[in-house]
Amino acid sequence: MLLIRGGRVVDPASGFDGLADVYIEKGCIKKIIPYGEETEDAAGNVETAANAGDVKRDAAEKEWAIIDAGGLVVVPGLVDTHVHFRDPGFTYKEDILSGAKAAAAGGYTTVVCMANTKPVADNVQTISYIVEKAKKAPVHVLTAAAVTKGLKGKELTDFQALLKAGAVGFTDDGIPLRDSAVLEEAMMQAAVLNVPVSLHEEDPEMIERPGVNKGRISEMLSYGGAPSASEYTMVERDCALALKTRAKVVIQHISARESVEAVRAYWHRGARIYGEVTPQHFSLTEEIVLSKGSLARVNPPIRTEADRQALIEGLKDGTLDIIATDHAPHSREEKARGIKEAPSGMIGLETALALGITNLVRPGHLSLSELLEKMTVNPARLYGLKAGTLQEGDAADLVIFDENEQWTVGDTFYSKSSNSPFIGETLYGKIKYTICGGAIVYEAQAKDEVQAKCEAF
Repeated sequence: MLLIRGGRVVDPASGFDGLADVYIEKGCIKKIIPYGEETEDAAGNVETAANAGDVKRDAAEKEWAIIDAGGLVVVPGLVDTHVHFRDPGFTYKEDILSGAKAAAAGGYTTVVCMANTKPVADNVQTISYIVEKAKKAPVHVLTAAAVTKGLKGKELTDFQALLKAGAVGFTDDGIPLRDSAVLEEAMMQAAVLNVPVSLHEEDPEMIERPGVNKGRISEMLSYGGAPSASEYTMVERDCALALKTRAKVVIQHISARESVEAVRAYWHRGARIYGEVTPQHFSLTEEIVLSKGSLARVNPPIRTEADRQALIEGLKDGTLDIIATDHAPHSREEKARGIKEAPSGMIGLETALALGITNLVRPGHLSLSELLEKMTVNPARLYGLKAGTLQEGDAADLVIFDENEQWTVGDTFYSKSSNSPFIGETLYGKIKYTICGGAIVYEAQAKDEVQAKCEAF
């Protein structure tokens, strides 16, 4: 039995934002008692929670383990619908268990893995392997299945069989679906099954070299680059298909101003489109490549300040309703090849909440509740998950953090990889505890203890 005492409880799903005590028993939220409200406590005693520093408790509460959350924020466990745990096939970069530990350290209690594993998650056997291994993880690890066999974009997978095996949605993330007829058929099947199709939007025919925005910086580096048109032309096509088929469609990791405009226009026309944005895209501009090199190479690339501002406006008006990390681990050796040869991608689970607080909440773009809505209840609703809320009777998946604590991103992570352009940056928002199913799966520790745990992996 666990009592989280005196924290600021923020639940975007219900709109509650105030001081409260949260009682957890048998893995579930037993009771939430707001301060100033006369009610029965978890032991059945009528009480009034007076204030964060002076709360009278019945003697029976001595049986409860207590977390003093005074000055801290208590929210639903974060939900990330876009991670790469590289398992099976590339486990030297990450595996399901190390990825889950990184998720817990970032405040995430539910994540959805992408299908570009080796073998590809396009068959029942691979999906079953992921589902079974995920049962050993400290947080809820779910997986999407591939839209097409072998991610080749030609032949659809068996959607019903893969859902039955445990998949929660479909994506060929990492590779765009270029055949419009194949994609339309996939959307029609997904609409019948009421599951999301998530799309990676980059036309390779328009890209000289991926990972860096085609523009002033790519010219300075003689890099070639990926123009924003390679993204938004596909976004416009797929938004039209989404409107036609009525499928739930996720436009993943949006990076371009025109893509935001397309999603906004089709959303207003009634399409079931979910706009996804990553912390790196709303936090950085293409100049980061000059200082961080291959650590800042990502598909789609980090673009201009005008694009970044368009993403922020999309978050503010609800066009972009999901924040996901696109957590993409690569080894130090791979990233050391140089920007033209290194693979694209960066890790993100352990910095995402802090980047949101630092770059969206503190500048006044979003309230804390609005930020959390895009990291909890919205992604949970997309996949129909029982997650992302704080309601009595729900599973006790929570994160506790200090919204105002500053910390500097080090080069040691719970992830197996450390390919982050945010190393050395000072951010606001420090995770103190992550609780999943009523169990504490992460607790902030001293740096030397973190180093020892990471080395133990």
